[in-house]
Amino acid sequence: MSVIALAGCSGAPGVTTSALALLLSWPLQPGRRMVLAECDPDGSAVLYGLLQGSVGDRYGLRNLSVASRKGELVEAFWRQLIDVSGEEGKESPHNRLVLPGVTDPAQAAGLGPAWDAMSQLFTGIGEQPVDGHDVLIDLGRNGAFGSSAVLAQRADALIVVVRNTVRSLQAAQVRIEALEERIGNVGVLMIDEGPYPAGEVQRVLRAPVVATLPFVPREARVLSDGAEQPRHFTKSPLMKAARSACTVLEQRAAMRRARLAPRSAGPAGGEVGYAG
Repeated sequence: MSVIALAGCSGAPGVTTSALALLLSWPLQPGRRMVLAECDPDGSAVLYGLLQGSVGDRYGLRNLSVASRKGELVEAFWRQLIDVSGEEGKESPHNRLVLPGVTDPAQAAGLGPAWDAMSQLFTGIGEQPVDGHDVLIDLGRNGAFGSSAVLAQRADALIVVVRNTVRSLQAAQVRIEALEERIGNVGVLMIDEGPYPAGEVQRVLRAPVVATLPFVPREARVLSDGAEQPRHFTKSPLMKAARSACTVLEQRAAMRRARLAPRSAGPAGGEVGYAG
């Protein structure tokens, strides 16, 4: 029942790569699925990264603008999802799904009225007791601000992805301070590239480091660029750490959800149509 928003800052800290690692590692309860919604207004990294342009730009967020204005967002949403379940999908088809982002930042302007409806949709499909969906929202560098900020505000948890380097920490300080002021309860997902331990990162950013992923470029390129998977990729340090991070993030989301309950559910439903 989790809706978790991931945000970044300047310097490409690895939000989309982290989100994909979490998507593919998330421990799914029977009958539930996981959706990664790429809501970065600066453009999609998945279509020509992990997916290598294999589906073109036929699917994704850009197609929901008109549907939202017609009151058909829910139905249209399901038709835009791409199945990335992989080998696991042979036993559990369509259980890990991606909504690709816009292909041009200019397209995000037309989505202004749709963000609120999408935030309600994500909440609604997460609260379904049977055949429900957990949701990860990739907000990129700018999606937690402006008209799309409602996605961060209504998420069960807001997590900022930060590398423990001087450059990344400097960029994250102001960003996290602003998000704390506007939304609160910000957590940090640390990419362990630099010399600073989690305790020091927490002190500098004044936000808890709730999980850490290793800095492993070769493994990360499988997710960011669609590179060939090394042997036993699912057991790699990156994916092992992602599985541990999933548990912590789910717990954090559940705690905040419990504090804010009861919360009104948004629209949900519709038949699921997937591209694979």
